[in-house]
Amino acid sequence: MSIFIWTAKARDGSSKEGELELPNKDIAMATLRRKGFKDIKIKKKPVEIVIFEEKVEEKDISIFFRQLSTMIDTGLPLVQCFELAEKGSDKKALTKLLANIRHELESGTPLGETLRKFPDEFDRLSCALVEAGEQGGILDTILLRVCIYKEKSMALKSKIKSAMIYPIAILSVSFIVTSILMIFVIPVFSEMFSSFGAALPMPTQIAMNISDVFVAYWYVVLAGPFVLIWSIKAIYKTPKGHFQLDQLLLNLPVIGDVLRKGAVARFCRTFSTLTAAGVPILESLDTVAETAGNVVIEEVILSCKDSITQGQSLAEPLETSKIFPIMVTQMISIGEQTGALEEMLGKIADFYEAEVEVAVDGMTALMEPLIMAFLGVVIGGLVIAMYLPIFQMASVVG
Repeated sequence: MSIFIWTAKARDGSSKEGELELPNKDIAMATLRRKGFKDIKIKKKPVEIVIFEEKVEEKDISIFFRQLSTMIDTGLPLVQCFELAEKGSDKKALTKLLANIRHELESGTPLGETLRKFPDEFDRLSCALVEAGEQGGILDTILLRVCIYKEKSMALKSKIKSAMIYPIAILSVSFIVTSILMIFVIPVFSEMFSSFGAALPMPTQIAMNISDVFVAYWYVVLAGPFVLIWSIKAIYKTPKGHFQLDQLLLNLPVIGDVLRKGAVARFCRTFSTLTAAGVPILESLDTVAETAGNVVIEEVILSCKDSITQGQSLAEPLETSKIFPIMVTQMISIGEQTGALEEMLGKIADFYEAEVEVAVDGMTALMEPLIMAFLGVVIGGLVIAMYLPIFQMASVVG
């Protein structure tokens, strides 16, 4: 299929222009003639070379949902809401997405069903909530709930990511600096020490031996981090490897605690939002499992679905899994017994989102001295190892 730009005159003599997506120019010409156009001029639209493809981000969707909620609340028809949003958008990718959704709506497809046709932009949770809002006639309210959920979810992700960037950046820089010292600096000292004719101190000899390995296999050293990342990604793509890596992350001393609390907060926030929208509990659990972000937790949530179909409570399988804290399972059990599960889940989510912030701050504060100590041992150790022979030589001369 190719895109053709055309200009022509209508039966009333007015000038018209537009675009057609058809297999070739002849079919495009015949199509326009059948519509009664004259003086037709057609040319193929040049292909745009896109180096960095613009994407619709989660933040864009959240802002759009808030705008859509406001427009629906004022009584505007849904199609007109999308037309106004298209005109007001300054991002090409979002404008194109809104136009595609509007075309589906004009053909009579419900909004929730339409959103499911764009899985890269709209997750299962958003689609399920929008469908529930359409069925209940409270689409504007549901869209606001989606916005609040997405904003809290993005804030939680941002907090965890920001805590991980600092140590990764420091360790990356330390690896680069150590590699430069080993490959370029220490060999210079090695040549100088070879003329001493005396036995070198043990730390110096170890540093020089490691440097020899770096120089001889520099390509392995430099490619090592990339091979490691690629290997982890390859393992993560297999079901067994995905499960084992997710389990390992949850069991890590400091990071595991942050990830576990973040997963609990996400579970409770998602489940609370779906329950408040009136989505059936079994369907909600499917959606919550898909958005869990961890295969281990996903399997626990799906086991809850099996337990509920067998007449058990939601709290029982959660408590058995040992993944969710006792406080969480007890509060969920109380919510089930009192019929206030939605409110209880919301309170748990609020509590654990605050806990994540405290845990992230504590992790960052703990990592800073550990990283400084690590850098001091590595870089300082290399410097001392290289200067030990010089100190010894100075003491002998003295």
